Amino acid sequence: MKKEISTKNAPAAIGPYSQAIEVNNMVYTSGMIPINPATGELVTGSVEEQAKQAFSNLKALVEASGSSMEKVVKTVVFIKDMDDFTKINAIYEDYFVAPYPARSCVQVAKLPKDVAIEVEAIAIK
Repeated sequence: MKKEISTKNAPAAIGPYSQAIEVNNMVYTSGMIPINPATGELVTGSVEEQAKQAFSNLKALVEASGSSMEKVVKTVVFIKDMDDFTKINAIYEDYFVAPYPARSCVQVAKLPKDVAIEVEAIAIK
């Protein structure tokens, strides 16, 4: 049975999807972009500022599910420019500890609201 996970501490869905879904003690998040959930405003600063907001949103969502960032087993990071890979890695290390989750990082042509980063995760409860 699947259970919807939602929190006001992460941006609301901007389409017909759930913030996250739990199935069999696994949590699958939707992509988190750099929207400040308190204001609903897009963070449009540097890629580092956008990454911090996106990962903060992800953390809030994972924690709302009853899990934690230490229990994330897989992430997918979508970035607008692969030249930002090193900058995003530095921010990533602020949110995850060894052993780090498995990860894919993909450069894409365009992200929702034309942001620089979107991140999703799978975590165990």
